Amino acid sequence: MNQAIRLPKSINAAAVLRAIEKRKCELSLVEFMKASWDIIEPGQKYVHNWHVDLIAYHLEAITNGVEINGHFYNRLLINVPPGFSKSLIVSVFWPAWEWTRNPHIRSICASHSQDLAIRDSMRMRRLITSEWYQGHWGDKVKLSGDQNAKQKFENTALGFRQAIAAGGITGARGDRVIIDDPHSVDGANSDQTRNSTIQWFREAVPTRVNSPERSAIVVIMQRLHEEDVSGVIIEHGLGYDHICLPMRYDPLRNHPTMLGLSDPRTEEGELLFPERFPESVVSADEAALGPYAAAGQFQQIPSPRGGGIIKDAWWRLWDKSEYPEIDFVMAALDTAYTEKTENDQSAMTVWGTFFASDQAQLANRYNDRYGKPLEFDNSSFSDHPDNAKVIMMHAWGDHLEFHALVEKVASDCRRFKVDVLLIENKASGISIAQELRRLYGHENFSVHLYDPKSLDKVARLYSVQHIFSEGMVFAPNRTWAETVIQQVSSFPRGKRKDLVDTVSMALRRLRDMGMLVRNQERAAETEQSMKQITHDPQPLYMC
Repeated sequence: MNQAIRLPKSINAAAVLRAIEKRKCELSLVEFMKASWDIIEPGQKYVHNWHVDLIAYHLEAITNGVEINGHFYNRLLINVPPGFSKSLIVSVFWPAWEWTRNPHIRSICASHSQDLAIRDSMRMRRLITSEWYQGHWGDKVKLSGDQNAKQKFENTALGFRQAIAAGGITGARGDRVIIDDPHSVDGANSDQTRNSTIQWFREAVPTRVNSPERSAIVVIMQRLHEEDVSGVIIEHGLGYDHICLPMRYDPLRNHPTMLGLSDPRTEEGELLFPERFPESVVSADEAALGPYAAAGQFQQIPSPRGGGIIKDAWWRLWDKSEYPEIDFVMAALDTAYTEKTENDQSAMTVWGTFFASDQAQLANRYNDRYGKPLEFDNSSFSDHPDNAKVIMMHAWGDHLEFHALVEKVASDCRRFKVDVLLIENKASGISIAQELRRLYGHENFSVHLYDPKSLDKVARLYSVQHIFSEGMVFAPNRTWAETVIQQVSSFPRGKRKDLVDTVSMALRRLRDMGMLVRNQERAAETEQSMKQITHDPQPLYMC
């Protein structure tokens, strides 16, 4: 006769389930996060997405002491859009989860704002002191009574979590340095503020870890500038593993991490988290942010792919070995005379206006640097035979002391038969203009000071945007031309800006002089001429 199997009364089912949950959470950061979500975000339903698994897998590798080629896996950079729970995953759940296994771990958590750093510190403390957490790990994780503040709290195993503002790490050391959004939007656009943060990251952060061999530095942020903390890590090859997750999938930027994982999406433009950020929401947010913020914060590119104010494809390729027959040559100079390489460069571009002799060939000449046709609105395309075009004939940027700069500028003006040299009306520019007039006043080029009035650098480039978008600007297939195109494309988020001012300066002056005429303006002139022909002329004087 079969007998029903009965558990001994001494075994409590609730205790078994609690032990199973405890073990699952200790083994998996994702399971820990799911189980404790309501403590941190009560009333906010947890919606899982694969990016959480990807990030957690790499954080777990740090916790587990994974080694790659004989070195501990302990440097990680994560670029992800806002709204993807990045601060919760890295700055709250991960350090709290690490304490379930190693309560002695000491974490320093930095953000661009002390308030944000303290916000996440309070979230973690709320989790640590919760009934759920203490019910599982209260035997080894108890907060110390003499160090239990919102900025820094410590447990009885002497592990701690300290919240600081980026730049304030002096004196503190940790097993983990977690840097969550080191730049604010405004701070990233300020050269002084951004450079101060970069200096802190490069010079102070690496020296504040307990063990140079084992301690970890994790940076998680959205891209805000070409030369932000992420840009420095990537450009200088600082040895960080890199997880880059753009809002819309870009197959050209999908590379496996050191642990062999990569973005699982396959279709270009596929959304990162459609359950929470569907197409309608992403499109609306992109429109509100504008191209620069959307490129940085959503796509993790500090300037829009293909260009920002001026798109790459708006530059038309001049693929002949000789320049066209030039009617007028203008050069523009941005001065910063110094030999110190850390300072801005002086920069110069030379431009020639011309009229196309073969309109059919000109209209069909594509920008084939990327193998793609020109991205123009045909209704405004300025290949009218009476409309002048402009070609960039030469460009350079260099650190030169005063007299070397004067000599180089004069030499280029002679070489390219410059008619007018523009120099911005600022202190260094005025000095250069005076010296050029004194030494080379007998030459065929004239020197004019350029006053941008109240227009800032961004407004100046916007003022010539239509000249590019209507197909009026050409450049040869030369390395120096590519340098200019890249600087203009990435402006105002790019690292270098010296050449950009010379571009907007020259093209604005050519426009003001009436040398670059748009199709709409040509059509208006024609219409006005027709009106004058078809109407009786008005008397010059009225009695």
